[in-house]
Amino acid sequence: MSGRKAQENFMRTAVSVEEATHIVMDRVRLMDTEELCITQSIGRYLAVEIIASHPVPHFRRAGMDGYAVIAADTSSATIRNPITLNVVDNISAGTTSSVTIRPGECARIMTGAVVPDGADTVIKYEMTEEGAYGTDEQETCCVKGMVIPGENVSPIGIEIGSGELVLQAGVRIGPAEIALLAMFGIATVQVYQQPRVAILATGAELLDVHEPLQPGRIRNSNAYMVTAAVMDFGGIPVMLGRISDDVEKAKAIVMDAFAVYDVVVTIGGVSVGDHDIIYDLTKDWDGDLKFNKVLMRPGSPTTYGLWNGKPLFALSGNPAACYVGCRLFLRPALRGMMGAKLVPEPRMLATLSTAYLKSDRSTRFIRGVISSEKGSLVATPIGYDMSSVTVSLRDANCLICLPGSPKGYEAGELVEVIPL
Repeated sequence: MSGRKAQENFMRTAVSVEEATHIVMDRVRLMDTEELCITQSIGRYLAVEIIASHPVPHFRRAGMDGYAVIAADTSSATIRNPITLNVVDNISAGTTSSVTIRPGECARIMTGAVVPDGADTVIKYEMTEEGAYGTDEQETCCVKGMVIPGENVSPIGIEIGSGELVLQAGVRIGPAEIALLAMFGIATVQVYQQPRVAILATGAELLDVHEPLQPGRIRNSNAYMVTAAVMDFGGIPVMLGRISDDVEKAKAIVMDAFAVYDVVVTIGGVSVGDHDIIYDLTKDWDGDLKFNKVLMRPGSPTTYGLWNGKPLFALSGNPAACYVGCRLFLRPALRGMMGAKLVPEPRMLATLSTAYLKSDRSTRFIRGVISSEKGSLVATPIGYDMSSVTVSLRDANCLICLPGSPKGYEAGELVEVIPL
């Protein structure tokens, strides 16, 4: 690294992780909306509120197979002293009865069927026995226990009343949301579009995935990792290959990407080495650079800016640092663009299992494993935590968050973790 660039690196103004997160989230712009068939909307975010057009259920619904009865008729019924009721109808789901149940009568009924007028409860089959036919061929039912009014009957609107809010705008559509949309006859729904994310990698040392290894060169695994991450976050990744080490050519490629895509992600070139072209590009461009150094490890040179309102995420070329930048900044931004609530990555508390005594003014994000021990969460660093290591990403199920400390952290301390 030249002396001039080393001095520039020292002069960078570093922001905290929290400040960087808020800078990113405060500048998220919602995508346009589109209308999709509900079966195509899974994983997308609602752009409109859904209001109930009718109550659910919209009829008194039987909660189980049995007999629709008048509860008062069963007040004296016991196993030894059953009462006998006349069966006046047989009601299956999807049908309605024209019969009104009167004292001394009942109707056989299936789960989900309309409870007939006059009846105020459903007694399950296990509390009954089929009675004998009388001389007039009247079917009867023996009831062997008492029931209370309303038992096993879902009243009209018990789930949702007409005009109530069913789903808020911004909710992520999953199986339960699909069921509710279908329940109210909503076949198509307005959702936010998925951002198209251009992914560009820097570095003359990079080989494509199908190329054989060469001395001093590595395969471009970071671009594939970011591609997978973007898909996981809900965006549409587009790999645009490798950026030339020529700053002017690189700038042209990045500007062309901004003209077509909603987000641009670059990988590598954000430090201040002689070939770190993204640093040179963002230092002298017509965009709005918001930060180019974050008080975190790994990933301190993570850079963020805007060009005509479109975000640039310039991530470190080290695999772990690249992944941490993706998780902390790219994920909430992409989700926010699609209508999700704008919040930082959720964290939970866990007990640190082993001491981590490195002093640092930056927040460290340590790859680790969270497990449950005696009802409490325990976080254990993986150990092989260099930013250039990829394998430990496979083994981690959390990032252990350790704010800057002059003495590090002792085993047994409570720390925050980000579940992966």
